[in-house]
Amino acid sequence: MHPMLTIATRAARAAGQTIMRAYTELDRVEVSSKGINDFVTSVDKEAEATITYQIRKSYPDHTVIGEENGENRGENKDYVWIVDPLDGTNNFVRGIPHFAVSIAVQYKGKIEVAVIYDPVREELFSAVRGKGAKLNDFRMRVTNVNDLSNTMIGTGFPFKARQHTESYMAILSEVFPLCADIRRGGSAALDLAYVAAGRLDGFFEIGLKPWDIAAGDLICREAGGTVTDFMGAHNYMISGNIVAGSPKVTTQLVKTMRPLLNEGLKR
Repeated sequence: MHPMLTIATRAARAAGQTIMRAYTELDRVEVSSKGINDFVTSVDKEAEATITYQIRKSYPDHTVIGEENGENRGENKDYVWIVDPLDGTNNFVRGIPHFAVSIAVQYKGKIEVAVIYDPVREELFSAVRGKGAKLNDFRMRVTNVNDLSNTMIGTGFPFKARQHTESYMAILSEVFPLCADIRRGGSAALDLAYVAAGRLDGFFEIGLKPWDIAAGDLICREAGGTVTDFMGAHNYMISGNIVAGSPKVTTQLVKTMRPLLNEGLKR
């Protein structure tokens, strides 16, 4: 196993233990608001500290970028760990058992190692660049479909980017009749992992952050998927607007969405 994958897995599982301990005592979890429908809990912070500790034990000079604590710069600028300690905080806070730990390792700007861990189901989605993607110990592949009919598409509402609500609803209205059904799970990391595992055929969302998608990006691509922004380009880590799926599904989603984009989504 790739040594950094070993550490990422260890860190994700340790954070998962922290999260599940708190999940059994939700009434004791401290919750504060970062914005409209955007929460942070004491568990997010504790899980991120657990992950950073595990990384620092093996790689004390690497840089760690976490959702809660920002950039923890190390002397080695080439290696950057991008961490979301609890993706799906809103689900967690309400007791909905659908959330995950997301960890990606970037080397000189490219994601090399990725782990998404669902501590409820004890499912570990992982990938190493050029080595394929796995769910626990089994290889994953995206679905092999040729068009949107009979597909299951994942999405997320733009609750942090409500200025795009009208465009998003137009896209949803156009996509829904073309596919079998649409799911909104509440964790972008798990949505991308589910695309890689063939549970979803495609996924799109507006306004995500790098820690939401860095790990899922590599896992999805290593499972044979295609990941783009809404224009079919590769600016999604900056714009946060992402489309992922089996290659033909991604192509058809982009083709369907492109005429409906406002100017703010064309980047």
